[in-house]
Amino acid sequence: MSSMNFEEHERMITLIQDLADLPCTVVQQNLNNYIQSKTQAKLSFLAPILHETEEMVINVVGEKILDRGLRFPVCNHILHKTVKTRRSLTVSAIELDQELLQHLYSVIDPVPDRFLSVPIKHPVKQHIALVVCIIDYPNDKNIEEKCTKIIEECFRYCLGLLLSTLRCQEETRLKLQCQDLLIVSRKLFMHLGDLPDLLREIMVEARKLTNAERCSLFLLDHEHHELVAKVFDGVSTSDEMRIALGQGIAGHVATSGNLLNIRNAYEHPLFYSGIDEATGFKTRNILCFPIRDENGIIGVAQLCNKMNGLYFDVCDEEVATAFSIYCGISIMHSIVYKKIQDSQARSKLSNELMMYHMKVEEEAVQALLNCRDDHSPKDFDKFHFAPRNIPHQHTPCYVLKMFDELDLIRSWKIKRKTLARFILYVKKGYRDAPYHNWIHAFSVAHFAYLMIKNLNLVEDKYFTRLQALVFLVSGLCHDIDHRGTNNSFQTQCGTVLASLYSSEGSVMERHHLAQSMCILNTEGCNIFENLASDEYSEALDLLRNNILATDLASHFRSMDEQDEMVKSGFSRDDLGHQKLLHAMFMTCCDISDQTKDWKTSKKTAVSWHRPLIKRKYRFNS
Repeated sequence: MSSMNFEEHERMITLIQDLADLPCTVVQQNLNNYIQSKTQAKLSFLAPILHETEEMVINVVGEKILDRGLRFPVCNHILHKTVKTRRSLTVSAIELDQELLQHLYSVIDPVPDRFLSVPIKHPVKQHIALVVCIIDYPNDKNIEEKCTKIIEECFRYCLGLLLSTLRCQEETRLKLQCQDLLIVSRKLFMHLGDLPDLLREIMVEARKLTNAERCSLFLLDHEHHELVAKVFDGVSTSDEMRIALGQGIAGHVATSGNLLNIRNAYEHPLFYSGIDEATGFKTRNILCFPIRDENGIIGVAQLCNKMNGLYFDVCDEEVATAFSIYCGISIMHSIVYKKIQDSQARSKLSNELMMYHMKVEEEAVQALLNCRDDHSPKDFDKFHFAPRNIPHQHTPCYVLKMFDELDLIRSWKIKRKTLARFILYVKKGYRDAPYHNWIHAFSVAHFAYLMIKNLNLVEDKYFTRLQALVFLVSGLCHDIDHRGTNNSFQTQCGTVLASLYSSEGSVMERHHLAQSMCILNTEGCNIFENLASDEYSEALDLLRNNILATDLASHFRSMDEQDEMVKSGFSRDDLGHQKLLHAMFMTCCDISDQTKDWKTSKKTAVSWHRPLIKRKYRFNS
């Protein structure tokens, strides 16, 4: 039963009414005033216990709202005795935590004398939910017992409301913390392109989040079992610092994987004071935490000297742990991004080197453009014409002639100089293979030209003008840099090309496509440069499909579809039919040598098979 009289009941009801809909800090101010009034203590404060994190929180002392709430582990504090014994205790003020004493000194004068801490049990869960502290209360007989009863009676009615406001305050704090971390993560991800710059940004944000004076950041060198610092906070040096794994505070955190919060650095056995002596910097306290990715620890961050407190608290540990996740993600993304950049740079360098060695001189381009020969052999535009009989040195001129006669240069506003350079680069891209060489490419392109012209593919709307352009280009480019071996050979021998393209199939054809794109991307060679963006995208898709279609294995796989199309009839509006038709036409062009006169076909076959037999014996031996 309550020991309150009627007036005290009314006062308690009034207090509870006054506490409604107030912020947590104001609720604590009002409760402190009530307790001070009833116990005649000079000062009181509340220390709620957050059981999820096993810490105490002090936000208000008397009527003073602290700029930064005090958070500390329950087990590491003088108030833990009260929680453990579950009864009121008196202690000397000098036994209190130094940071708490500093706040008390700013509110009460002279130095506190008597200090009573009263545990308040949770009404349902029976654990200690709150410790109420009063300072310098009257020195009467049995005063501690009387004050304890007053405090317990007060929180018999007010504890539920206080706990609700505390939970709301904690949720708000966590929400703001998450928002801060999201803002920080955005800042970090803006620096992924430069790892040292990212590391500096991590140090800056770590200091801001925890109000630390200094921050050091070490990355783990797995190969040498060392921690490496390449950027420094507050120290100007171009040298990197290396620490053996397991040495010092950072090394210990790296090996153990556990956060370390050191309140007094000089009392800790792992602390090395030599750096302080060398730099003149005074380390008071340290918060050191590991940085992880999905595979484990990749680094360690070390914060020194809490600026608005005596040491780093549980809240700082919580922020550091959450922040370390974003650090790990951003660092690994930056490292991967750097590897990609390096790979692209190496690829660009190798491409530049390759293009340098197959570079087309400007004089050759001008010679092609200024050629005065009309290049008009008899029946050039007839199917029986044998393009292999054209002199090798004249073939680029005939390619220009084919583009001209099909009106592709005018239709697509292709610069003649760009086209000439493109043709010469393609020609130079072919190796001196027995069959898959420039003359073969020229023959295939010529047959494509014959089909477009003699079958009226554009006029009868089997091809659009864009498809006609790409069809002719595909014939020229379809075997660029052919190595004289087939896809099976590449795959079985595990060549570099196979490692690049075998997962997708059509190893050589994908390489031919890649080389074609390389030439198109070479300065002054892009014959598609004046196409609209949608036309450009379509042109590249057509080029890809056409070149991949020259893999005979692909042709055989699609024969059932071809038969079905023949039976059902070709539909110009069916994209699937269009793709099949283009593929069939590319195969026709690729094997068109067999459609020429016997003398030409025999000569082509002999020139191909003799080197092939010699190579076969060489590989077998």
